[in-house]
Amino acid sequence: MDSYLQKRFWEVDVFRGIAIICMVIYHIFFDLYFLGIYETDIHSGIPLLIGRGAAIIFIFLVGVSLTLSYSRARLSSGGKKNLFPKYLKRGLIIFFWGLVITVVTGLFLERGVIVFGILHLIGVSIILAYPFLKYRGTPLIIGFFIILLGFFMEGAYVDFPWLLWIGFKPFGFYTFDYFPLVPWFGFVLLGVFTGNVLYEGYQRQFEICDCEDRPSVRVLDLFGRHSLFIYLVHQPIILGLLMLLGYTDVSFVGF
Repeated sequence: MDSYLQKRFWEVDVFRGIAIICMVIYHIFFDLYFLGIYETDIHSGIPLLIGRGAAIIFIFLVGVSLTLSYSRARLSSGGKKNLFPKYLKRGLIIFFWGLVITVVTGLFLERGVIVFGILHLIGVSIILAYPFLKYRGTPLIIGFFIILLGFFMEGAYVDFPWLLWIGFKPFGFYTFDYFPLVPWFGFVLLGVFTGNVLYEGYQRQFEICDCEDRPSVRVLDLFGRHSLFIYLVHQPIILGLLMLLGYTDVSFVGF
C-alpha cells in the first residue's frame, strides 16, 4: 500500500476526541440531575448546548470518516473490490453495541430504556450511507432535506412503535437517548459531502498547521481513536465514582 494511504488525518481524530469529552461532560450533568444530586436543567442552557453540540459533531464525523475509509479502500484495491460487505459488517458491529445498551438499560431501568440511541443510529447509518459515498452533491442535498424534515416530524406521534427508528414516536414514548434517522442521518450525509470535498483522493484539499506532535493534540487524538470504548465505559465509571464518593448506591437500580 502506498505510504500516503497509511496515514491518518489527526484533525478528524482531534474533533472526535473533543466530541467524546463533551459527551462525557454532558452525561456527568445528566447523572447528577437524574440522581437528584445537583439541581440543574439539563434540557436547556449550557448542558443542552454541550450535549447537542457533541452529538452533532460526533455524528457528522461518522460521515467524514466513512469517506476517508471508502476512499482509502478504493485506492488500495484499484477500485475493483466490492466494499459493501466491509461496511455492512462494521455497521452491524456498532448496532450490536447499541443493542447491548438496550439490554442493559432494560434490565436496570424501569423507564427511559434506550431503544434507538446514538450507537443504533451510527450502526444503521454506516450501512445506509454506503451508496452515497461516491457522490458529492447528492449527500448534501438529501442531508439538508432530512434535517429539514426533522423539524416537521418533531411532534410526530403514532399508535405503534415500528417506525420509532425513523422518527415516528408512539404516544407516551420516553427514553434517555433517542437519535432517529430523521433528522440525524442528515448530519451523517453532510459529513459525507464534507469528507468528499475536503479529502478527495485521500488527500487534504486545504492547508493545516503541523500540530500533531503537540501534547494537547496527541491527547485529543488518542481520545478520538478510542471514542467507542470511551462511550461504552464512561457511564459505569461515572456512576462508580459517584458511589465511591457516597452520593448514591446501587439502590437507584430499578428505582
